[in-house]
Parts: sequence; C-alpha cells; structure tokens
Amino acid sequence: MEARLASPRHDSDRPPALDGSAASRDLAALPKAHLHLHFTGSMRHSTLVELAAAHEVHLPDALVEDWPPKLRATDERGWFRFQRLYDIARSVLRTPGDLRRLLRETAEDEAAEGSRWLEIQVDPSGYAARFGGLTPTVELVLDAAREAEAATGVGIGVVIAANRTKHPLDAKTLARLAVRYAGKGVVGFGLSNDERRGRAYDFGGAFRIARRGGLLSVPHGGELLGPTSVRECLETLSADRLGHGVRATEDPRLLAEIVERGVTLEVCPASNVSLGVAATAADVPLRTLYESGARLALGADDPLLFGSRLVRQYELARAEHGFGDAELAELARQSILGSAAPESVRTRVLAAIADWERTPTGG
Repeated sequence: MEARLASPRHDSDRPPALDGSAASRDLAALPKAHLHLHFTGSMRHSTLVELAAAHEVHLPDALVEDWPPKLRATDERGWFRFQRLYDIARSVLRTPGDLRRLLRETAEDEAAEGSRWLEIQVDPSGYAARFGGLTPTVELVLDAAREAEAATGVGIGVVIAANRTKHPLDAKTLARLAVRYAGKGVVGFGLSNDERRGRAYDFGGAFRIARRGGLLSVPHGGELLGPTSVRECLETLSADRLGHGVRATEDPRLLAEIVERGVTLEVCPASNVSLGVAATAADVPLRTLYESGARLALGADDPLLFGSRLVRQYELARAEHGFGDAELAELARQSILGSAAPESVRTRVLAAIADWERTPTGG
C-alpha cells in the first residue's frame, strides 16, 4: 500500500457547491480504475438473454421482463433470492467462448466509462466443473483477460475470491492456486458472499498464504454486518482494501484506524441501495467517509443485477452527495492508487486525471 495522499478533509477544503456550471465535465471521460466488479455480475443483460436462448436456459421474469430485479438482502430469504439469480445467470456461461465474450464485452463497457484499469473478481470453483477443474478455469479467465486487454486497452487484473459459505480449506486451495499466478495476471485474493454466514477469522490461513505470495488482501466486509466484521477483516485478514466497508462509520475509532492504515474502501452506492444496506443513495455514507480522510474507490459490484455501471456511481456522488469535479477527480485518483496497476499505468492514469481537471467545463 502507498502512503496516504491527504489528511482528513474539512468543510473549508471543499470546492464550491454544485451550481450547474461547476459540475459539467463528462464523468465518462474521467479516467479511473474499477476495483469492485464480480465476474458473472459484469455481464451485459442483453448477453445474458442471448446466451440463455442459445443454451436453452430458462430465465425467471426477474432477469427478463422485470429486469433489473427488485432485491433486498438484509434478511436470509432476500440474500438467498439474490444468490439464486446470480447462480442462474452464471449457468448461461457454458463454453470457453462465452467466458471470452463476457470479458471482452466487460472491457469494452469499462473503456466506454473511462476505466483505464479493471480488477475483476472471480471464484473459479463456481465454473470449475464445466471447464475442466480449478486450474484450467483460472487459465481460461487469464487468457480471456489478456485478449480483452489487447482489444480494448483497458488493463485487467484478476482477483481470485473464496466463498464465505464454503469450508476454509477450500479457501486455502484457492489461495495456493492464486499465488501460482501472482505476477501472471492474478493481483489479489478476496472473500465474498454473505458475511453473516462465514466469519473472517475462519479464513485467516488462506489470506496468509495469499499475502506471503505477494497478493493484495481484498475481502468483503462491513456491508450486511457492522464494525465487528470490518475489524476482523483488518486484524485477521490484514486487508489492503475492503469490499464495501460502509458500516465502519458506525464506529469512529475503527474509521480512524482505517484512515491511519490507508485501507481503500470499495464503496458501491447502487448496490448498497439495491440490497437494502442503505434506504437511498443519499443515505450511503460516502460524504462521511470522504471527509474522514478514508481512501475510496467507487464500484458497480454486479451491474447485471443492480442495473448500473461505474459512471452511475460517480453520478450519484455528484447528485446525491454534492461532490464537485475536484472531489470526483480525487475519487478517481484514489481508485488508481488503491489498485494493483503497474507503476507505468498509474503514472499515465494520474496524468490523464489531471488533464480532465484542466478541461474547461462543458469541454
């Protein structure tokens, strides 16, 4: 992790409030990194429908006529429905060509939204039975990522993620596999799924393997559970970044520790609303986190299920939290600084962000 760029922010440090002209720069043109995107969840809705037809997979109305689905995951039944829809979507990926198409289209969409670097998260165990095992699945994903990067110019790193609802020994197997491909496309090791069903401390051994192998520690935490979940990720998993982490605002001392450690929080406003973590986008504590001095990286999480991609998250920061262009540019800088992007990519993107800031409004 790099040293923090700035001290906690105060009202006097804010740019002027939005006034119609102060926030007219094109957010799709703002160079940025996308650090919180799940593999199946990155799929275009049109591609889901086409692949389902091609492979004769029946899709429920929530994924067709009623898309994007109405979701809520604050109770066990709601999370089960969310996971069931995700599993159905994953089931349309039947061939290597399907995976290659998904990654190519995802990279195309990221390029259109100003992403210069993408870290996409995948649990290979969800695909292994169809693609010949864990190792062939990872190699297929990495090869598809290289193709997508070459075709679009968007740099791509892969995060191998363990599943909280599975045994910690499975996570150790994935960590060892991830380390085999460190420096060959795999940049981090994650932990996803319902944090109420798998405590972070159960997975400490897997994360020690990953960190010793040079991978970033990027678990989910502080989404459906509160500060205790965040603290476990910090202390047991030595998190470099934290997927979501918004519940850290409930414990000021914990939030101060996050700032001190320079941990990047991957905040996903639309996802938080869709899953019931926040009632509205205005209730996501984005401004509180920013003013505390926490490093933030906005993410779309699962556009396939939540119906919005990365630029929309920046639009919400602008519209619902009053972020001016200078602050939005700072969010973009924090996203690239919290990433595993090579130094050459970081330098190029940071320079491009500065160019965006210098562009006249409306230009």
